Amino acid sequence: MSVARYPSVPWPWVALLLCIALLAQEYLFSTIGRDVPVAAYRVALMTVAVTSFALVVLPYRRLGYVMGFVVCAALMGFALYLQFGLDLDPCPLCILQRIVVVAMAIVFLIAAFHNPERPGARVYAFVQLILGGTGLALAARQLWLQSLPKDQVPVCGMSLSYMLDTLPLTETLRKVLEGSGECAEKGWEFLHLSIAGWTFVFFVAAIVATFALIRRD
Repeated sequence: MSVARYPSVPWPWVALLLCIALLAQEYLFSTIGRDVPVAAYRVALMTVAVTSFALVVLPYRRLGYVMGFVVCAALMGFALYLQFGLDLDPCPLCILQRIVVVAMAIVFLIAAFHNPERPGARVYAFVQLILGGTGLALAARQLWLQSLPKDQVPVCGMSLSYMLDTLPLTETLRKVLEGSGECAEKGWEFLHLSIAGWTFVFFVAAIVATFALIRRD
């Protein structure tokens, strides 16, 4: 039975890059007073860190799909806790990102039962790329709204359910993507990243991990 071999991790280079990143972080935080570059740097740094960790711990293909489903389920469980436990109602952009996470979870679950070979794994990877790319765009839009100065934040708008009941679908999507005041509120943060920041990190890591699973025989 052949065992898949992966290139060893050059830990000295990893440590060097980590030190450079931390020094760059201190420089940015001490010299740049604007929120947008600092917030973007934090999101980028955490995205690289989480994606790298996902690649390090990524198992063989079928178990990887199971882990992807579990992560999606955990994210949805935490989102419901924030909504019903901490009374943080999701904005329209948050709801659309939840839908994307659920769709990705379903694809992961189907892939786990299917247990495809490499050609099939490529198909699942491209499906997740489409879904995750949509989630990335939604999360990036919300991050941009959260970075706006208070005097430039859009006014609060209608709820998603009300828009779906009263407006055509295309008009609803347009208003959701334009954003509103509630989409610019952070509400909850962890390590200086908002919910939108963490979903952005998740979508990138999920896409990269799904493509990496193509070679995890």
